[in-house]
Amino acid sequence: MSTEENLEEAIELLQQLGLKEYEARCFVGLSRLETGTAKQLSEMTEVPRTRVYDAIRVLEAQGLVEIHHSSPQRFRAVSIAEATETLRDQYEARVERLQSALETVEVVEQDDESPVQQVWSMVGQEAIENRTNGLITDANDEVVLVLGDQSLLTPALVDTLNAVEDDIELIVGALSEPLQEQIRDAIPNATTFVSGLEWLQGANDTQGETAIGRLLMVDRSTLLVSSIMPESKEERAIFGEGFGNGLVVISRRLMAQGLLQDRDPKH
Repeated sequence: MSTEENLEEAIELLQQLGLKEYEARCFVGLSRLETGTAKQLSEMTEVPRTRVYDAIRVLEAQGLVEIHHSSPQRFRAVSIAEATETLRDQYEARVERLQSALETVEVVEQDDESPVQQVWSMVGQEAIENRTNGLITDANDEVVLVLGDQSLLTPALVDTLNAVEDDIELIVGALSEPLQEQIRDAIPNATTFVSGLEWLQGANDTQGETAIGRLLMVDRSTLLVSSIMPESKEERAIFGEGFGNGLVVISRRLMAQGLLQDRDPKH
């Protein structure tokens, strides 16, 4: 990426973290200078000079900028390490407040009963990984996971799998022997295997074909299956739970036939 592209990305990310555009532009501008005046910042960032002062006051209040009260006033950004730590603390505090607020929201009771056969869809690797890690953490008896793509063997997933209690059976499969070796090295307490379900690889295993991302079965009653779209590389998943759920029942039977030939998950 060019310098200009990096600057624009930094501005965009700062806005996602809660800064307004002029504030983000002023902070990025100051991060390129030892010190700067409002005039210099305005010329560098194309932020109107009168708005520079407003942005600087907000940045100072957030601990991101320091002011030297000379004539004219001079400003400087705190170090990148200090700024990122400050923003991280603010972001985490907001997330904690959000969680607390949502947990106190009153649940609206519904008169109609929810259907038994529920299958839900999810999009996005981060969300799917969070759900995966949560399901594994909540397991009581057994975790069976098949990974179809090396990129899904993330440090967070490895940590979650290594934290599984010893009395919970942990079985982790791969669609290739090299990936199995990685899994074996990263998660030594897991039983590993190369999947015998040819349909997971797709009919022709071509570049343009949708690839299986992960297949997770927890306690034989909860299932998550994801696929990776060929062009966007976006991960999409479906999720179902309950011993009577049709998707879960079918998957248990398929896994009994193809995942481990010498082992039949109870169904």
